[in-house]
Amino acid sequence: MITIWHNPRCSKSRQALALLEEAGADFTTRRYLDEPPSEAELRALQSQLGLPAIKMMRTKETLFKELGLTRETPEEQLIAAMAAHPKLIERPVVITADRAVIARPPEKAQDLL
Repeated sequence: MITIWHNPRCSKSRQALALLEEAGADFTTRRYLDEPPSEAELRALQSQLGLPAIKMMRTKETLFKELGLTRETPEEQLIAAMAAHPKLIERPVVITADRAVIARPPEKAQDLL
């Protein structure tokens, strides 16, 4: 089963969703802004992605700077910030049982099909 963490206001997220639909993939949609992931879920995602927390974040988001976050901020603090402020999570995220991708560009979602 595939899950997409989706923000319907984001064009890249809509494009990734459309690619999954066109492929006939069996997937669920999670509007992560309405149903934010926990710190534990973010750590599990980080493990699947194989990326540092900073690469999972929208660092150009105004909130990133307002919170005083930087590229040198410790991992745990970045994870906590994403859990508290899901707007900071880079999108869209496509997840399977054992792998995940940040679908930027949206075609990366097809890597999990």
